[in-house]
Amino acid sequence: MPLLRVEKLRKVYLHGGKELVVLDDIDLVVERGEMLCVMGPSGAGKSTLLHLLGTLDQPTSGRILYEGRDVTREPPARLAAFRNATVGFVFQFHHLLPEFDALENVAMPGLIGGLPRAEARRRARALLEEVGLGERLTHRPSELSGGEQQRVALARALLMEPRIVLADEPTGNLDSRTGEAVHELMFEMNRTRGTTFLVVTHSRELAARMPRVVTMRDGRIESDVRRAADAPLEPRASTP
Repeated sequence: MPLLRVEKLRKVYLHGGKELVVLDDIDLVVERGEMLCVMGPSGAGKSTLLHLLGTLDQPTSGRILYEGRDVTREPPARLAAFRNATVGFVFQFHHLLPEFDALENVAMPGLIGGLPRAEARRRARALLEEVGLGERLTHRPSELSGGEQQRVALARALLMEPRIVLADEPTGNLDSRTGEAVHELMFEMNRTRGTTFLVVTHSRELAARMPRVVTMRDGRIESDVRRAADAPLEPRASTP
């Protein structure tokens, strides 16, 4: 059974009395431990798809199944608990809480999810050390660089040991060198933890390294290309 199965997913908004179809007849299967990116022009429906997969919004029709569990028909309270335990999020804007330090920001999903405070902080500390911020635990977001803030956001996304991390343009606001470092961190987390990553990106450099690239256009999946298992990854782009 796959980790995630999307069946005939459709999202329609009413605008000015007319239907605006944002997603139309999306089918997608994601296996455990996969790493894939979703590409396409602005307005293709990429971010809407990510929000639906993360249960932040509900589809107009169709189903989203996590390990066979249909999450499109569940009440908000159950969805919130499911989301906190199963899905990690990394966005272009990191959404860190400015009044809390790095350790507190990373521990937050654990506290919300009912972990004992000591355990949430233990996990947060270990993750921050893993992403190279062991010396920055007590720094607030305003005291961190953009790349460091995004590393904090990645650590936060992993705190509850989610089955999948959904990332929406996670390096869109970073320079190429810093963005590459964050990309490498995601690959490393996939290798060492087996975490599934689904990343929406405009970065052709990242797409060239991904084992699977899904391309969207006009609310539909235009192509779904998998790299052969024995094909080498594209070399990383050189940075000045």
